[in-house]
Amino acid sequence: MSDGPRPAAPDPAPAHVAIIMDGNGRWAQMRGLPRQEGHRRGLEALRRTVRNAADLGIRVLTLYSFSTENWRRPMAEVSFLLGLLRRFVENDLAELNEAGVRVRIIGSREDLAPDLRGLVERAETMTQDNAGLTLVVAFNYGSRDEITRMARNLARDVVAGRLVPEAIDEEMLASRLDTAALPDPDLVIRTSGETRISNFLLWQAAYAEFVFTPVLWPDFDRKALEDALAEFHRRERRYGGVGQAAEAKVGVA
Repeated sequence: MSDGPRPAAPDPAPAHVAIIMDGNGRWAQMRGLPRQEGHRRGLEALRRTVRNAADLGIRVLTLYSFSTENWRRPMAEVSFLLGLLRRFVENDLAELNEAGVRVRIIGSREDLAPDLRGLVERAETMTQDNAGLTLVVAFNYGSRDEITRMARNLARDVVAGRLVPEAIDEEMLASRLDTAALPDPDLVIRTSGETRISNFLLWQAAYAEFVFTPVLWPDFDRKALEDALAEFHRRERRYGGVGQAAEAKVGVA
């Protein structure tokens, strides 16, 4: 026999969470450490977040790891970041695969070094049949570049006679993006206190909720993720409508 009412079931996690991982350099600077140490600690936060996302029931986790604009950074820093990606794939891929994580990489691959392209393809091929968390790594990614590539491919199809312009609709456009077959993000989180989206998922995040946290990425932990999810659940997603509260007022005689 029950001793009282049962506690309310926790809110389900959003299906797709995307994170702009920011603040590695500032984290290191605040501690008098080289920027590389901030990036190393950021990789630890990435591993931690993948585990926490799976544990909390998130189905798709997209992480903005390296943008098309990041090539403008000093070459030594770019080389270090690329080395971190190599080590992540080489050292973590087997563990991710064993945990049932499906890895998908979005972004342009045309100008990547052959060894990096090979690592990307190996990560996707090895994990393609996994049914657990889908980990989407946005690498050499910029949303404007993605949309430009998509538009160029559509134009080629029209010129070749494979497609008529009248057939182009939102569904077709979405199917030509790097994120084809993935759900749009429900929640986009940016760490470090910055309040911009930096050319990230511009099309896909049209109706996402945004949470900007002051936590620097190397310090992002389970509590920070849970706090962002709690804020997400406080929002009312209206998708251009009026919302339940307004509907209730309209319905009052």
